[in-house]
Amino acid sequence: MTIKYTPDHEWLKIDGDIATVGITTHAQDALGDVVFVDLPAVGASFVAKDIAGVVESVKAAADVYMPVTGEITEVNEALRADPALANTDPLGAGWFFKVKLSNAAELDGLMDETSYTAFSANA
Repeated sequence: MTIKYTPDHEWLKIDGDIATVGITTHAQDALGDVVFVDLPAVGASFVAKDIAGVVESVKAAADVYMPVTGEITEVNEALRADPALANTDPLGAGWFFKVKLSNAAELDGLMDETSYTAFSANA
């Protein structure tokens, strides 16, 4: 399973042509306690960099951007019910949605963990 990162602090775990998407530890640290998430509708299609959702915390609200072009296949209803999962397990149970990739070549433009770690240290 491959993991990629965006400059907007989303992560993607790629398994075949499905990517699970969430916000990074850096993003949830910056936001503080997450109190609400707005997730996209299953079946909705997005182009990379479209706004796919919103995450709200006690400090701020932030858009969640679609990291790749594709169709939403699943959303995390547990996260909708308990938004704090984005804080307690951002890279696991706090995932936001799954997307069926339309263009796997878009993954080449995203960062690996080493590149993201260096990027987020300067963010």
